[in-house]
Amino acid sequence: MRHFSFLSDENASRLFHIAPQELSLGSAPAVLAVALGATLYTPADRPNLAQDIRKQAARGCLSMVICLEDSIADDAVDSAETNVVNTLTRLHAGSAGPRRGSGIGSDAVGAFHSDEGPLLFLRVRTPEQMLSLASRCGKALDLLVGFVIPKFENETGQAQRFLDALHTINASRGGGRRLRIMPIMESPLVIHGETRARTLSGICDVLQANKEDVLAVRVGATDMSSAFGLRRSRDLTIYDVKVVASVIGDIVNMLGRPDKGFVISGPVWEHYSNSERVLRPLLRRTPFADANEMPLRDRILTANLDGLIREIELDLANGLLGKTVIHPTHVPLVHAMCVVSHEEYVDALEIAGKNGGGASASPYGNKMNEMKPHQAWAGQTLLRAAAFGVAAENITYVDLLEASMN
Repeated sequence: MRHFSFLSDENASRLFHIAPQELSLGSAPAVLAVALGATLYTPADRPNLAQDIRKQAARGCLSMVICLEDSIADDAVDSAETNVVNTLTRLHAGSAGPRRGSGIGSDAVGAFHSDEGPLLFLRVRTPEQMLSLASRCGKALDLLVGFVIPKFENETGQAQRFLDALHTINASRGGGRRLRIMPIMESPLVIHGETRARTLSGICDVLQANKEDVLAVRVGATDMSSAFGLRRSRDLTIYDVKVVASVIGDIVNMLGRPDKGFVISGPVWEHYSNSERVLRPLLRRTPFADANEMPLRDRILTANLDGLIREIELDLANGLLGKTVIHPTHVPLVHAMCVVSHEEYVDALEIAGKNGGGASASPYGNKMNEMKPHQAWAGQTLLRAAAFGVAAENITYVDLLEASMN
């Protein structure tokens, strides 16, 4: 699997200086964590879950979370669990069948191959549910990358109980590929100011002690907003909600430092259809006019997706990569914004490995590159380049969006 695999060879050659690399379930965890991109959440009780997974993979979605937590009513959990077990079992049974393009229709069992994507995760409620589902899924567990853990904290020992469950599951797999967790920072103990520092410190300690078990860290902005009785509109980014932005800042401060090594994903954008606007659009006309793509800008504004683009930019500026999404239309926007520009790439190459210090004008001649302060940025940029590719010179996110959304 790889990002932008739906593009023709001709289009890919035009858009990319370096194409995204091929990925598999066995790829290095550091690369997979960066490559998650737009992680699409889907409720576990969807009746056509297997077909949905195949469909989204074909459209370019590279990571999905099958959710058994907040998206499922309490009285529907048992049936949703059965649906998950049946879906994974069915997909696993087809994983040795003919590959895509072999003439088997998209609804056929044999159409799914896990190394063609997407990367699959289960969002569970409790350690006990995690153990039960692992037992019921059996060999079908091979399709998963791991589990998403909600409201992660270790003040009550909750985090360690989930990790103990993961260790039990991995031990039972007889030396197979390690499953990992993605903890979500959304517990009230993380959100509330009087408990935040101590809780984040405890989370950092337990994650560092179990670093091989952690793929990436996720941020639950909906729960954060809920803790204050808030819900942001589509005219605002999460960074405009100051009490939530302060929580995100503290999470990055504690877990996002280069020496900690955790990829932190951007919070969910929960809007996906048109509604009345209060504020002016956030999307500049010039890049779209230069690319002769003003109709594309109109489509984005009509769907109110300019706010999402703005928030992705702020995610990247604040040290977050990728994003939780709840609608397929969000996926191409996230991925287009994650591609490394040609300018970023040549800057990163100029800086990487030059630990002796010094400074020089950037290859584009428009900024100063400082070799010591920019080392961590350069390393992270080159990882992102491996996962999402490097845009060709003079190719912008508008060109990538046009190719992805048409």
